[in-house]
Amino acid sequence: MTEQNTKEINRAVLVGLSAHCLSAEENATETTMEELEDLLETAGGTCVGSVLQNKDTPDPRTFIGEGKVAEVRELVENSGADMVIFDNALSPSQQRVLSEELKVAVMDRSALILDIFAQRARTREGRLQVELAQYQYLLPRLTGMWGHLVRQTASGGKSPIGTRGPGETQLETDRRHIRRKISKLKEELEEVRRVRGVQRERRIKNEVPVVAIVGYTNAGKSTLLNKLTGADIPANNRLFDTLDTTTRTLEISDTCTVLISDTVGFISKLPHHLVEAFKATLEELSYADLLLHVIDSSNPEWRDQAAVVEKLIVELGAAETPRIDVFNKCDRYTGEIVPHGEDIVAISAKTGQGLDQLLEQIGKRLDTGACRVVLHLPYDQGGLLDMLYRDAKVEQVEYGETIEVTGILTPILLGRMKDYIVEGWKPPKEFWED
Repeated sequence: MTEQNTKEINRAVLVGLSAHCLSAEENATETTMEELEDLLETAGGTCVGSVLQNKDTPDPRTFIGEGKVAEVRELVENSGADMVIFDNALSPSQQRVLSEELKVAVMDRSALILDIFAQRARTREGRLQVELAQYQYLLPRLTGMWGHLVRQTASGGKSPIGTRGPGETQLETDRRHIRRKISKLKEELEEVRRVRGVQRERRIKNEVPVVAIVGYTNAGKSTLLNKLTGADIPANNRLFDTLDTTTRTLEISDTCTVLISDTVGFISKLPHHLVEAFKATLEELSYADLLLHVIDSSNPEWRDQAAVVEKLIVELGAAETPRIDVFNKCDRYTGEIVPHGEDIVAISAKTGQGLDQLLEQIGKRLDTGACRVVLHLPYDQGGLLDMLYRDAKVEQVEYGETIEVTGILTPILLGRMKDYIVEGWKPPKEFWED
């Protein structure tokens, strides 16, 4: 790496606070600090120092207290850091005060995650979602950005010339502008949802089951989708590598085809407005027929990570959706007994181990009862052939005395076409016919 490239990398000091009065989700721990360092690397930065503070309650002004601020400032100066990143959420005023005290840019975990999302989004939908989340994050922070002018205006006559009024006017102007942008972005995302809804209705009509892959970030979801479908989705060992939903067709058997979707990875302390912004993507979960919850079994913290995913699945309204827990990276599992049981499959998406068992489990859950049949259609019933092309999987058509069609039909279509089926399926007998 050249010296020029080295200079371009942001050098950051990471800071976290563990306080008795904060909830487990709000607190920083050694594990969440390690995850914050991974997030920083994903964003293209490097960690040059880390401070984890234990305190009864957060300081309302500086969050970590004056003494710890001085310690962090010294660490920043000695390490040549150009930013400080907090693992906890900071209020807008705390962020501004800390920037003034530390003489470098200060951001919290939410801002770092938003930055990664902005780098990773590729599709128009993904970019819309990121932009919406950024504006929602920025809106409450405008007061902090313009606070010095607002205070000067309110001090009654002692304000410097040019600061009486315009500060607050500019704040309100910015707020109105951002609110307009948020409304416009929400409208555009609603249109995306409407289009998705039309596509979803078509799938339901054609009885195509949908499988959604969910899991903690970097659990191996994209690698699994690639292995199952031959898709060429980038699968790198970094957080939030997939932001844009990818959907592929997966042939479970010759009579069972499903659509399988990869989704954005979940993470602890995911900002609430980010979940809201990404609902257009994640709403696929609530309409899925089956969830594959991919768990990184090689990670010692997999139980905590799985709990984060479970919580978000409930929040997104998919708690009742059938689920298979897929313990990935089982070739690197360090425990004594690999997780097993009903609705649990241990696999290695990288080596292919356990994938046959996973496909078998998916097939059991999603077999729609479709059958491959041969039909003889009279020529005056040509409209039925159009319907089959639209709603069934037509494999072969031959024209003779009748129109002979070979295809895979769903149970509803089997019932409709029973008078023309000559091979492959017979209507079930009623109980009185035995």
